[in-house]
Amino acid sequence: MPKRSYLLLFPVLLLLAAFQPQKLQHPPIPREDPHTEKIAIVLTEQPVEEQHVKKELEKFKNTKLRHVFTQAINGYSVQGPASELKQLEETEAVKFVSEVHTYKVENAGHLQPKRYQSSSSFIDNFELIGTEAVHGLLDEKGNHLTGKGITIGVIDTGIDYEHPDLRRSYAGGHDLVDGDNDPMETNGFGFKNTLHGTHVAGVIAANGRMRGMAPEAKIVAYRALGPGGSGTTEQVLAAIDEAINDQVDILNLSLGNDVNGPDLPISLAINKAVDSGIVAVTSSGNSGPNRWTVGSPGTASKAISVGASTPPMQIPYINSPGTMGKIRLELLQGSDNWRITQSEHLVFAGLGRKSDMTDVQGKLVLVERGTLTFTEKAKNALEAGAIGVMIYNNTNGTFFGNLEETMPIPVAAISKEAGLALKQQLKNKSMLIRIHLIEETDILADFSSRGPVTSTWEIKPDIVAPGVAINSTIPGGYLSLQGTSMAAPHIAGAAALIKQAHPDWTPAEIKAAIMNTAKDIKDHSEKSYRTFEQGAGRIQTEAAIETDSLVIPGSLQFGQFQLSDNLHRHSAKLTVKNTGSSRNSYAFSIPKMQKGIEWELPLSFSLKPGESKEVELAMKVTPELLDDKVKDGTLVLDDGTHPIRIPYLYVLEEPDYPRVMGFGFAPADTGNGYRYEVYLPGGADEFGIALFDPDHFRFLGFLDWGRELKKGMVTKELPLEKLPEDGVYLAKVFAKKAGRENMIETMLYIDKASFENRPRKR
Repeated sequence: MPKRSYLLLFPVLLLLAAFQPQKLQHPPIPREDPHTEKIAIVLTEQPVEEQHVKKELEKFKNTKLRHVFTQAINGYSVQGPASELKQLEETEAVKFVSEVHTYKVENAGHLQPKRYQSSSSFIDNFELIGTEAVHGLLDEKGNHLTGKGITIGVIDTGIDYEHPDLRRSYAGGHDLVDGDNDPMETNGFGFKNTLHGTHVAGVIAANGRMRGMAPEAKIVAYRALGPGGSGTTEQVLAAIDEAINDQVDILNLSLGNDVNGPDLPISLAINKAVDSGIVAVTSSGNSGPNRWTVGSPGTASKAISVGASTPPMQIPYINSPGTMGKIRLELLQGSDNWRITQSEHLVFAGLGRKSDMTDVQGKLVLVERGTLTFTEKAKNALEAGAIGVMIYNNTNGTFFGNLEETMPIPVAAISKEAGLALKQQLKNKSMLIRIHLIEETDILADFSSRGPVTSTWEIKPDIVAPGVAINSTIPGGYLSLQGTSMAAPHIAGAAALIKQAHPDWTPAEIKAAIMNTAKDIKDHSEKSYRTFEQGAGRIQTEAAIETDSLVIPGSLQFGQFQLSDNLHRHSAKLTVKNTGSSRNSYAFSIPKMQKGIEWELPLSFSLKPGESKEVELAMKVTPELLDDKVKDGTLVLDDGTHPIRIPYLYVLEEPDYPRVMGFGFAPADTGNGYRYEVYLPGGADEFGIALFDPDHFRFLGFLDWGRELKKGMVTKELPLEKLPEDGVYLAKVFAKKAGRENMIETMLYIDKASFENRPRKR
């Protein structure tokens, strides 16, 4: 049935970087209106009942109860003015009040509404991670390991339960957006129609032309994200409530926001779900590649947080004399595959307008991002006879985007730096370039969010799995998508297979098996990725099922060392369990000598089958001998048959980062205004973009401002009607946190007139 729902949407945050010290002073940002209506989650010390909450709220005449949570958290949701919510937080029974956040699907780029048919399978991915071999193994009842008897909850945009590959897997569900038991994907909303949950469900348990990780598992769908793939904290919490009530075995959440913190209500609820016996799997986020970009719920301590790596695939690169070496081309979703492998002529075509497309017949076209949508640029190039399009970013770094419809020519993104280098070489003429397709496997995706988690300094993600160019089910067919959303269901499916093989293993043991047996992956220079980038490594499903030893937890956090400490010694404990059928001997390998670090490791020991032992490890640190304030590495425990890698991390005091970094300002892709990006590594108590007259330094007003912004990337589009008059402005971009303020000073050029002669995107 059609889903016609309306969400309360809140700003969605993103990320980027570049810092300069404070120069000019700015006026204070405007005060928040105390009457501003907000929706918030109220966490309490004890479980609450609806009647008791209603009675307590009688003291706040303008605050209304919305929902009482019974399983996921102790608490409820309310709607009321900011002033009353602040008073409510000060009452004795309340731990804290958290304004609701937007959660969105975690695929890299927005969803593409066009569908196309495909008969391809997951075979390459599954062979890489060992799942094909697992399907040939038997459980204790003699059944093949296919997820039989395991129930997996999918909190997402819903599911197309009529898809022929999902009919046998679907076992019901709940719609937390519309409040019924029909979790069909949003349809009838045009470009806000959804398909994400169906794609995720297919990776886990498709059972038809495509077969997923655990094809005989059952899927229970929880529609918590509505039109456009967005939902609120309230809806996701309600879905976790339902999943705990339904006693699912595995719970997949391929969703998130950009808030790096361990104590958001969703993260706390996921920890509670794990305590109830559920294996919770989350995507880590798509805000990479910078440090600190992992977002909730990927920050939940007890969840398995999943980053994205590449499956076996051929990646197009440009080789051009005089540029910055090999330039990687990131295909936009909906683009044709890059089949051009010979030398071709490249020409520059400005912003990709029709008038820019001169002499492009049979050539590759380089265009700048902005003013027109990606689809408009690609269509203009196609109609003029171009054989491919490269769009270079108009802010620092590269980007991951989508086309609104499939294109018969390749359309790719490249970084601003690469684009400008190519443009400089072209100089109003064509240039011969060569495209190479290079085989890549197990490379960490640039978009995959990195840790560590702030305040707890935990390693996240915990694991990585294939999340690039993943083909799966969508309403009406199949589609290839990328994102940590696509990586997480590989782990959820693997957890189902492990659960079938070892029904007595706890969520912590299943998580440990996945992490203990992971493969260390390396970058293009054959250097291992940091632990807060890849976690324990890339999933190896067969090894996780057949392991004879478990080390719990699968990673170690030694916390934060203070320079003021007299004794710089921190310890941590591990539980080692022999899950095999014979006695195992265990010994820690002595770590490679590191300046300023000294280890205390347990002596070797042995365990009988089924026996466990808790061991303590300690590290001593000499701070003045260390340079990087975030230190990580890997300890190795040998169980006599294979080495178990245990990633560790600690920080030296609180890392000293600037409060504001990487401001970028450019025309929006919709053509309806400008967009800005800015990175707030520690969040901000106050943030603003103050505009000044560049000649007389007279304050003219705020382009934008806000309070209590969370950590991570902020990306926002400013419509034309909210912009000042055309001209050049001196901008002071500032962020204040814990009494410390940093500022970026830059020039902004606003030209609204350039938008006036093109149609607006609705």
